[in-house]
Parts: sequence; C-alpha cells; structure tokens
Amino acid sequence: GQDIVGHRSANFDMSPNTIELVAELGLEYDSSMMADDSPYELLLAGEKSGLVEVPVEWVRDDAVYLSFNRGGARPWLSPTEVFEIFKDELDAAAQEGDVFQLLMHPHVIGHRSRVWIIEKLIEHAKSLGGAWFGTHAQVARWVRENAA
Repeated sequence: GQDIVGHRSANFDMSPNTIELVAELGLEYDSSMMADDSPYELLLAGEKSGLVEVPVEWVRDDAVYLSFNRGGARPWLSPTEVFEIFKDELDAAAQEGDVFQLLMHPHVIGHRSRVWIIEKLIEHAKSLGGAWFGTHAQVARWVRENAA
C-alpha cells in the first residue's frame, strides 16, 4: 500500500548504470553499496543526485554468520556470538552518533534460537539513550535535510 522510494540490488550486484537508473526513477535512496558506515549523497557525473546511499556492510548481515555454507570456509557462529558482534557495532555507532543498520533475512534470523538477537539489540539501543528507529526513507530524508 505504499509507493516504492528506495532500491537495494540483489546480492549487492550493480551495473555501471544502476545508480543513474535509480535516480531516473525518482527514488530517494539506494542501499546496495559498502563504501562507508555512514549514509551519504551519491554523485552522478560529479553532480549531486539527491539520491542517498544508506550503506550496507557484511559485518552487519545476519546471513554472513548464520547461513549454511557448503564450502565450509567459515563455521557458523552461535547466536550469542552474533549478538556480541552486532552489539559492538551498535555501541561504536552510538558513540559516533551515527547510523547502525542491520541486514536481516527472515529465513536466517527468524528461528526460535536466533530471533531474540533483534529484541536484545533493540533493548540495548534504547538503554543507550537517544536512539531513533527510522526507515531507510526516513534516514535518507534526514541526510538530505542535514547535509553540510
């Protein structure tokens, strides 16, 4: 029931034309790149685009730690270990007064033994004081309105 206002490319795969196309569609944000922890306005041909990047990062992605890996390159981490990583990221973002964004997959985090991680992170964020829980669109609007 709501208009689409943002974009995230599948598997973070983008073409050289993706951002231009997203901007042409009049979307407010993209969330596919990992160039920074903080949101920033994207440039197109050296000019401000009005399009805000709300960056993702593997370290804040539940699938990295909790998904099955046939190659066995990395072991699964326990939910407690994953919580500690996310909590450390949250604490650092709060200390910097910056955005903390998690990438969660319902089929990964949504199991009984894992979903508590989200609840505990929300409780912890609230305990730090001053937490604001915004959508990507709200974050993008805040970035545009408060850009230096």
